[in-house]
Amino acid sequence: MTEFSDDAILGGALTIRQPRRGHRVGHDAILLAAATPARAGEHVIELGAGVGAAGLALARRVPELTVTLVELDRELAEFAAKNAELNHLSANVRALALDATAPARTFAAAGLAPGIAARVLMNPPFNDPARQKVSPNEARRLAHAAAPDVLATWVRRAALLLAPSGTLTLVWRADGLGDVLAALGRGFGGVMVMPVHGKPDAAAIRILVRATKASRAPLSLLPGLTLNDAQGRPTPEAQAVLRGLSILPLARL
Repeated sequence: MTEFSDDAILGGALTIRQPRRGHRVGHDAILLAAATPARAGEHVIELGAGVGAAGLALARRVPELTVTLVELDRELAEFAAKNAELNHLSANVRALALDATAPARTFAAAGLAPGIAARVLMNPPFNDPARQKVSPNEARRLAHAAAPDVLATWVRRAALLLAPSGTLTLVWRADGLGDVLAALGRGFGGVMVMPVHGKPDAAAIRILVRATKASRAPLSLLPGLTLNDAQGRPTPEAQAVLRGLSILPLARL
């Protein structure tokens, strides 16, 4: 049996069971949830859910939300299902062991027909093995590294799953903004971009992006979020988000 740990996130509002080795839940998942808009009663799909941290954080924030966690790695999908149970969210959250790039008929067979979701959120693997050093650990490699066309493929999947005017929220490398805009250019508009900085006066390390299916609204570049101050201490704004006390502007409807 895989060795695991139970870790509190969102200031203790969620307990996440995860393997001790391999990809571990970090800031990206919490920021992604805090950037995703949702209303009670909607169906939300997370692609590449891992152990389910982002989707579960969203389900904790928005009552009566239906969440489907889609994860390629079967063991991680089992962890995600267990985490829904541990946090008393299994009535509204289910996990599927499913490749985000699988054919549409495979998704439909799993109950995910075209247009079924009001929201999609995702943290695709964003390191190109041809350009960046990748982890020798298989689980970490699957979570972080993929071929360059993966982003466009995942965006097309999101577009298929979303109802008209549905929204896609994603997190990506800041230096890949051009790739994100190119992928969203086919089928999405109303793009909102929030840079995430590790410290003041430093280049952004991540971007959080929200886009609306078939929208004609223009691009918006929002003020950035800084995670740490010059002394390396978490900023009050970042702490509030990471503890689940506030959401990001991208999540406001």
